[in-house]
Amino acid sequence: MIPTKRARRVVAVLAVPALFLTACGSEDSDSSDDSSPAAEPVATVSGELDSPPEISVDGDAQVSDETVVEVVNEGDGAEVKEGDFVRVDVVGQVMGADMELLNTWASGEQAGGGEEAGGGEEAGGGEEAGGGEEAGGGETPRQQFVVQVGAESNLPAPATTPLAGTKTGSRVQVEGPVTEMLGPGATEAGFAEDDGVLWVFDIAETVTVDATAHAEGEQAAVEEGLPEVATEGDEAPVITIPEGQDPPGELQEQVLIEGDGQEVAEGQGVIAQYIGVTWADGATFDSSWERGAASGFQIGTQSVVAGWDQGLADNRVGDRVLLVIPPDLGYGDQETGNGAIPPDSTLVFVVDIIGVV
Repeated sequence: MIPTKRARRVVAVLAVPALFLTACGSEDSDSSDDSSPAAEPVATVSGELDSPPEISVDGDAQVSDETVVEVVNEGDGAEVKEGDFVRVDVVGQVMGADMELLNTWASGEQAGGGEEAGGGEEAGGGEEAGGGEEAGGGETPRQQFVVQVGAESNLPAPATTPLAGTKTGSRVQVEGPVTEMLGPGATEAGFAEDDGVLWVFDIAETVTVDATAHAEGEQAAVEEGLPEVATEGDEAPVITIPEGQDPPGELQEQVLIEGDGQEVAEGQGVIAQYIGVTWADGATFDSSWERGAASGFQIGTQSVVAGWDQGLADNRVGDRVLLVIPPDLGYGDQETGNGAIPPDSTLVFVVDIIGVV
């Protein structure tokens, strides 16, 4: 998916594709020597849960050349497994450069507009497909990240892999060398090899979803004037724009397949298979189907374009939803996606909601 505003900040720090490549950790035979002392974290993380972590870094300490994981506060929720989707608060910083990569707790992030097109047991989760509490609570849920543990997403896989085995509700500290945590492109971007990266995750909710799943059931005929949606078996839907027809000026939303799962609430993360095309030429600009796995996006917090926030809230797990999003609810007059989405584009999405978290 086109990265969120916060994910783009991580990309901008490195400005090289290698950021989202999984870095290979050191696997020297000496590292398995039981006689070697366990590596200690450089940063001290404290503070109460449900509030920003307090972080202090020993400037004289040497960051370990291996990943260091410490559960600062242990939760009592479901255990996180590799491949699960989690909704988290996260602080990320490069310690040697004294640079903050992202911070979901920061007040400026809570109000920032989305720049993104989207983003248990089966689609129902250990705590159901999405758990109960709203992200951040209150009337205006806080922006959080939704990522798949151990997979490349808005965050590099080495950052989230250590969350496997921890419990929902925990605050987890992850440290490692910059080339391990951000990928080999970190040094190309000017970071020193001995710089360390700190991630502090607060795991709000966890769900296990088959990331290759899609909506199933009889598909309704599209309403007059909307793009046709053809589908066959496990293949991605094919969207056909009405020839010679101007796009609608307002958001259009139609449920093509009705699911019977949990309803999506503001502040929750939607786990979705989706494909997006432009109305102007029907060209695909993004597709989770092409990547072979669903993606997660928080809804109702301006983490995604307004058309997703408005069009997906109150739908259910199992729904297939057709969205036609006018420019003012999409990317407006901005060119996006390396030119794949021209300014003032009307966007068309087919979104299969396969889980919530």
